[in-house]
Amino acid sequence: MLERTKKHRTDVAYFSGAADKLQQLRKYAAEIGLAESSDSIPWREAFTEFKGNEAGTLISGYRHREGLTQIQLAELAGIPQRHISEIERGKRIIGKDRAKKLADVLRCDYSG
Repeated sequence: MLERTKKHRTDVAYFSGAADKLQQLRKYAAEIGLAESSDSIPWREAFTEFKGNEAGTLISGYRHREGLTQIQLAELAGIPQRHISEIERGKRIIGKDRAKKLADVLRCDYSG
């Protein structure tokens, strides 16, 4: 018979609440063999290829979140698709007016 070769997925959980309750939770977790992990790093450190183009990366991410193509975003925001492409690639500065238009369509804060 074949054995399972796939490893079990490791789940991560985050909690918020009163400090005393979180301390109780940490104590219980340690008692049952769980450990706290502090190995997370900021996304800017993990993905250095986006350094210098954070705004374009955010626009692209928000666009994907909304399920829009560049053409659809351009039509909704009243901005040429070529400009959307250049913004996402870091070749064009967004500017305050464009940022506000994009934020309205992408349902996010225009200041970043």
